[in-house]
Amino acid sequence: MESSEFGQKLECKTKELERVIYRYLPENVGLQKTVIDAMNYSIQAGGKRLRPMLMWECFLLCGGREEERGFVEPFLAAIEMIHTYSLVHDDLPAMDNDEYRRGKKTTWAVYGETFGILAGDGLLNYAFETAVRTFDFCGCTGLPVTSDYTSRKYVDRAARALAVLAQKAGIFGMIGGQTADIEAEKQTSPVTEEQLLFIHEHKTAALIQAAMTIGAILAGGTEEQIAALEKCGYNIGIAFQIQDDILDVIGDSGELGKPVGSDEQNHKQTYVTLKGLERAQEDVSVLSQEAVRLLDAFGEKNEFLKQLVLELIHRRK
Repeated sequence: MESSEFGQKLECKTKELERVIYRYLPENVGLQKTVIDAMNYSIQAGGKRLRPMLMWECFLLCGGREEERGFVEPFLAAIEMIHTYSLVHDDLPAMDNDEYRRGKKTTWAVYGETFGILAGDGLLNYAFETAVRTFDFCGCTGLPVTSDYTSRKYVDRAARALAVLAQKAGIFGMIGGQTADIEAEKQTSPVTEEQLLFIHEHKTAALIQAAMTIGAILAGGTEEQIAALEKCGYNIGIAFQIQDDILDVIGDSGELGKPVGSDEQNHKQTYVTLKGLERAQEDVSVLSQEAVRLLDAFGEKNEFLKQLVLELIHRRK
């Protein structure tokens, strides 16, 4: 796929995903409207929409149909809400103490620390409120649905996807990785490679794995396909985080929309400080090549997905 064609498709798909996500945002009404406003501000501040995009493309890769979009959309919105909540909390003074993200004021910097906490809490809870709306399309709510969606298989797929989302976002996934990351910052001995990979796998890769495997699950993919995409998601997540560490050293703050050099300033040990810049760049290349091989093994090809993976891993911002 030519670079210009990919760029046009990426822009169109990103805009469509944003329309989907925005449709599921809570209405800003009631005495709780301040926290809702903070939640919506956090989502609408922008982003690559990587996780919902990976979910949708993996859904198509595993045989999902365009006419089943309504079955998948609640999960597309939910996973972006969970990702956004994690960023809102990461930016808090008690965590990374960042006032800017993507070139805009962070949620706590606009609404105050208290509402930064509540906005993150709200997004996490509302993500699951949103995800369970997929059962509306499974004949579970009395709403008029097509005969396809009344099948038990759709209920089973939705339930399994919900379990994956909860596990990958929780203490055995992203929150577990965040915990290990915070504790590693406090330890006096050097961080080991095993610790660092645990942090990257759980803090970063887990939600990417969730996106890709949920896409496969909702499409009715085989166990082999789900396992391949989970491994692919691991590679993407690890490479994505290593690239993030690399960009903190050699990136441009104007492109990134946030300050560079914060890891060094905070005396944080990263993959780059552990392995060196050259080795880190080599490992990103190896991981990305394996991720592409896993995608190429699928009978159904998705060239856009493959190029998306490469663009994300080797990004400059």
